[in-house]
Amino acid sequence: MTTSKQSPVALVTGGSRGLGKSMALHLADRGVGVIVTYRGGAAEAADVVKQIEAKGGKAAALALDVADTRGFGAFAEAVKAALAGRFGRERLDFLVNNAGIGVHASFAETTEDQFDALVSVHLKGTFFLTQKLLPLIADGGRILNVSSGLTRFTFPGYGAYAAMKGAVEVLTHYMAKELGPRKISVNVLAPGAIETDFGGGRVRDNAELNKMIAAQTALGRVGLPDDIGGVVALLLSPGSHWINGQRIEASGGMFL
Repeated sequence: MTTSKQSPVALVTGGSRGLGKSMALHLADRGVGVIVTYRGGAAEAADVVKQIEAKGGKAAALALDVADTRGFGAFAEAVKAALAGRFGRERLDFLVNNAGIGVHASFAETTEDQFDALVSVHLKGTFFLTQKLLPLIADGGRILNVSSGLTRFTFPGYGAYAAMKGAVEVLTHYMAKELGPRKISVNVLAPGAIETDFGGGRVRDNAELNKMIAAQTALGRVGLPDDIGGVVALLLSPGSHWINGQRIEASGGMFL
């Protein structure tokens, strides 16, 4: 963390709903100022800001399409302006690369368009957005990339998605090594199955699938967004800075 006595500030991509929303709210509960990004859900993002401000916190919402690298320069300028205008800061303390999309298709049926969309959001977006924001991240700050339990265990229909997340996990190691001189720690969080609208809400809405996953999870249920939001707040807490270059799975013990 920065040595400044000011409250830290986090940027959470895809923070308007689902896991990102829970991350933002949990961070705010710990006194962290939060910038959330959204692609199409401006009203949802505004509601997250409203909830944080109702608790006495500070927040802002910015539009971002993580698949469009051409917009990253303008987005970085918007972040810089939000830091100065809303938080009285010049730098971010935390970056959470959470925004993502899901594709469910067998290996044999995955199209090149689906594959390219996953690359653009999960790998290319994470790589170049972080690169663009590096000048705005404080020395001693943290970066947390979001992966998936699917990089450890297989589940038919998620091969392309899991491959992108596997690449993000390798990238995390390199980021941790190369940003070490700036004392920036970089880790990757791998959630298990969570009840959200992600990927069409299959885990949440398909009772048979939900029951099957719960039966294969040591804690006996499918995860909830707050399970992940709490872990993110923990990993970005002051006592966790020495954790670096690590993959942390938060799955309740799936497929042990």
